[in-house]
Amino acid sequence: MKTPLPRIALFLTAATLPLLALGSSHREAPFIAGTPRVDGTDFYMFRSYESGREGYVTLIANYLPLQDAYGGPNYFALDEKALYEIHIDNNGDAREDITFQFRFDDMYKNLTVPAGGKNVAVPLINIGQVDTNAANLNMSQSYSVAIVRGNRRGSIPQLLGNATSGGDRFQKPADNIGNKSIPDYASYAGNFIYSANIPGCSTPARVFAGQRKEGFVVNLGEVFDLVNTNPAGPRDGEPNTIADKNVTTLALEVPISCLTRSSEPVIGGWTTASLRQVRLINPKPSSPRRTTVEAGAWTQVSRLGSPLVNEVVVGLPDKDRFNGSEPRDDGQFATYVTNPTLPVLLNVLFGNAAIPPQTPRNDLVAAFLTGVPGLNQPANVRAAEMLRLNTSIAPTPVAAQKDLGVLGGDNAGFPNGRRPVDDVVDIELRVAQGVLCSAALKCGDQTADPNNGIPYTDGSRAAGPTAATSMVSGAVFAADTYLDTFPYLATPLPGSPNEAAY
Repeated sequence: MKTPLPRIALFLTAATLPLLALGSSHREAPFIAGTPRVDGTDFYMFRSYESGREGYVTLIANYLPLQDAYGGPNYFALDEKALYEIHIDNNGDAREDITFQFRFDDMYKNLTVPAGGKNVAVPLINIGQVDTNAANLNMSQSYSVAIVRGNRRGSIPQLLGNATSGGDRFQKPADNIGNKSIPDYASYAGNFIYSANIPGCSTPARVFAGQRKEGFVVNLGEVFDLVNTNPAGPRDGEPNTIADKNVTTLALEVPISCLTRSSEPVIGGWTTASLRQVRLINPKPSSPRRTTVEAGAWTQVSRLGSPLVNEVVVGLPDKDRFNGSEPRDDGQFATYVTNPTLPVLLNVLFGNAAIPPQTPRNDLVAAFLTGVPGLNQPANVRAAEMLRLNTSIAPTPVAAQKDLGVLGGDNAGFPNGRRPVDDVVDIELRVAQGVLCSAALKCGDQTADPNNGIPYTDGSRAAGPTAATSMVSGAVFAADTYLDTFPYLATPLPGSPNEAAY
């Protein structure tokens, strides 16, 4: 990796995911915008950089976007009638070889208080301080995690064992209601990180499912207001518009040896969410669990591999189709990669300050569908969109991580997998504008970047892991920091008090 190839590599994978977005994949398609509990928002896959955990890969799948911390009284439970999945392809054929399935169950206590001589059910999720015993918690969720090897619909799932407390069930912590209900949320949530036994894997994994601080960073409002900002200005000159949001995280830390094949260190990954094909609404539900009746086959409604693909690459008519598709069928979306529209739109807005590269974009095809040779392309690869990670590349210690990933000289960052700190918006914006165009990776007839390496940016940048100071004088970026331990995304914002976050 001592040649310029890694830099090209990074941008190739990123290139297919151009530009700017509401979130990495937040509300990106017409159907999923109306079903937020199964909306996959971000997918992270990286070699663990927590001290002593370098032999593991961390998989983080986020769902249910743009959560306001004060969004009570029901807050943000996941859908117990949905199937949440993380898929791994470990031989390059664009088919899942390993799938981790998360299923959630609602538990209602129907807590009551005496009111006028009668015990009356309360309307709130808690009636006192919440701790791990959950005595005052009116509604909670537990979940199972299963592994499926081979076809996710044709093979038998095997449940992971809870090596911390026994059995095969895990508990999800309550969302961060506020400091009066949960005075020390970080400590409280830490009790829900479990050691887990994976069938067929001799080394335990770790698992966590619960609310986290939104880790994606973007200058949201200005971006969608016809890019009402300076795309060549300072990287840290604008606030992170979604710094006041939370998200729900499904996190797994799995030994590398349990994910890879002996002869192939590169794995591909993506997430999905599925619902039953038929949902009937009960006009007279007798309890929260009887509001609908589900039937039929599992039907995929959300999909996410590399960030921003469906958000800003796939055209509006095909967004729902992409969410229901599988990587092996991605040839149907090839035109959106070879002839991307966002560089054209930016040229309309900014003229010669944003010259669109010529088409067809062969540079984007390489990154979007195959991974980058010499970085994260498997030996035998079938073209398909997914996040790819070369597990033979050691993790970069926290203090040395570069948020531009491979572009910044950090081969353990995006597009070689994705870490929370990686600034995928800036990376992909530069790729979309042609930073990878070269003799080896032509853009039409062009063999050089038509924009001469202009450092395009949305102007919003996060602080790094465990950083304690603002990156911009007078601006509050400390809330965008990350943890340097599993599950890596920061403690969610509390519903109360919340003035500091807004």
